[in-house]
Amino acid sequence: MTQDRLTLKRPDDWHLHLRDGAMMEGVLPHSAEHFARAIIMPNLVPPVVTGNDAAAYRDRILAARPEGSAFEPLMTLYLTEATDPEDVRAAAASGLVKAVKLYPAGATTNSASGVRDFDKVRGVLEVMAEIGLPLCVHGEVTRPEIDIFDREAVFIDEVLDPLRRATPGLRVVMEHITTAEAAAYAAAGDETLAATITVQHLMLDRNDMLVGGIRPHFYCLPILKRGSHRPKLVEAATSGNPRFFLGTDSAPHATDTKENACGCAGCFTAPVAMACLAQVFDEAGALDKLEGFTSRFGPAFYGLPENEDEITLVKGAALEIPDAVETGAGPVTVFNPGRPVQWRVA
Repeated sequence: MTQDRLTLKRPDDWHLHLRDGAMMEGVLPHSAEHFARAIIMPNLVPPVVTGNDAAAYRDRILAARPEGSAFEPLMTLYLTEATDPEDVRAAAASGLVKAVKLYPAGATTNSASGVRDFDKVRGVLEVMAEIGLPLCVHGEVTRPEIDIFDREAVFIDEVLDPLRRATPGLRVVMEHITTAEAAAYAAAGDETLAATITVQHLMLDRNDMLVGGIRPHFYCLPILKRGSHRPKLVEAATSGNPRFFLGTDSAPHATDTKENACGCAGCFTAPVAMACLAQVFDEAGALDKLEGFTSRFGPAFYGLPENEDEITLVKGAALEIPDAVETGAGPVTVFNPGRPVQWRVA
């Protein structure tokens, strides 16, 4: 390994939004180019609730793959208060479904069908603990009196920790963690707990979004936090601790739905995720830890083999990031951190 060239096992993305229809057809190639597999979020309208829903969605994704692509979508189910535990069991046993997603109702894009009363999903969680199926958690409370910047820390105390204590053995992924509190909680957990971290939360804080004018393409949920949290996330990602691995949460929205009076939440990072991560790990002096974060720790947690093929990243002149990707649902602005990224996928 040299300072300007790095070869890794092909990475996976353990948190990805592909949407559906024309949008999916436009954005899927950008994930398939660099990533072998991805955990696919189920928050469509209507959501992916049953095994049959997941099978149909997977078929649409496979049909939209670029010719010759071996990209593998790893399907999830959207947990609702009406979810049938036996449908979850069957979907997991078939190999189709790799996780179930918990959205607290109202927490993020298309989360209105999410959970309000956790007692109503106890049976599903107990089956998941029994069969080892992970629960992917959007970790925010949604009560109006809780400040949006405090939602994650409160969720850990009020929901996540009691839920894990009440369901021994349940495998949980804290998705897109954004705070020092979440990083510390994940690091202190046992082998049933893991956490994903996004590109934007490793590169930006809320000043980047708000100082000198509002930058809507940095607006995501969970929202960017104060600057003191970002170094703790970088420390976790670059630590070599297998509890932390990549979930980009790449979330495409047509540009005009981001740049309006009530803009959508999400950063479309798929085209630049690996280049940006190499920049972050390089700046932290931790390039030797990048393969674990992107390519090894996620498969280990999900009980899947590591990818056999490789990708190479090279360092040189600043990466030219395109303004947008064209899709049949309109242009989608590509994430640009606003500072030079000197790495690229070869």
